[in-house]
Amino acid sequence: MTIPLWCLLGFVGWMFCLLAAIGVDHFRLVGRGQADPSDLVADVAHGGDRHWRLHRAHVNCVENLPPFAAVVLTAGVVGVRGGALDSLALIYLAARVCQSVTHVVSGSNRAVTIRLGFFLTQWACLVAFAVAPFETWLTHA
Repeated sequence: MTIPLWCLLGFVGWMFCLLAAIGVDHFRLVGRGQADPSDLVADVAHGGDRHWRLHRAHVNCVENLPPFAAVVLTAGVVGVRGGALDSLALIYLAARVCQSVTHVVSGSNRAVTIRLGFFLTQWACLVAFAVAPFETWLTHA
């Protein structure tokens, strides 16, 4: 299995970690009587600022998984492999985790700016990753 495919699985694993943290927070809130189970709906802010940022970090991962999966799987199907793609996938995953952690830790203007930097890093990796199969195809055509 290639490093980009491992990174794709790592991305999904990270999403599960965030989801588990949300679940723990939900049980804590309900267990302490701070919320009823029916209060914890997905599209309404609840559970305090950190809990809601955790929820939004998970949703953000869900929104960004399809583009990453598309470029990783496309590269795999057309047989593009190599050090550059491995590095891009690792950088992408690291930036995704850092963006999520920054999102959960703080909602300050500085944290939002840092998150933007991690987001832009991910999209730069995606663009480079998406171009790689075309470059390979053009040079071998």
